[in-house]
Amino acid sequence: MKNLAPQIFRQRLLVEGYTTAAVTRETLAAAMTGLAAHLALRAYAAPVIFSPGDTGRPENQGFDAFLPLVDSGISVYYWSNAAFVSILLYTCKAFDAAAAIDYLRQAFGINGEIASASL
Repeated sequence: MKNLAPQIFRQRLLVEGYTTAAVTRETLAAAMTGLAAHLALRAYAAPVIFSPGDTGRPENQGFDAFLPLVDSGISVYYWSNAAFVSILLYTCKAFDAAAAIDYLRQAFGINGEIASASL
């Protein structure tokens, strides 16, 4: 992919996997703020977490969440019925991708295979 704005530093990491941990609003907020702290990234507000409730298709129930960072943000998408999580960390500050993956593996109880990509 061509870098359209080489003057702007960006680091992106996508991590996906099946969870064994119970994911609630509280555990999701703790995982997001914990990841930011673990990577020395600064949040400037609390996580915003949405759940569609009974709207939409049953297989898509779960959470959509965002934690705003001084240097960009963390987005999390969680499918309750599948116990599947997709996390996007997008920053304008360098971070240790391996440390992020290890943290997310533990926070969400991802024991099996994960998919990750630095974008």
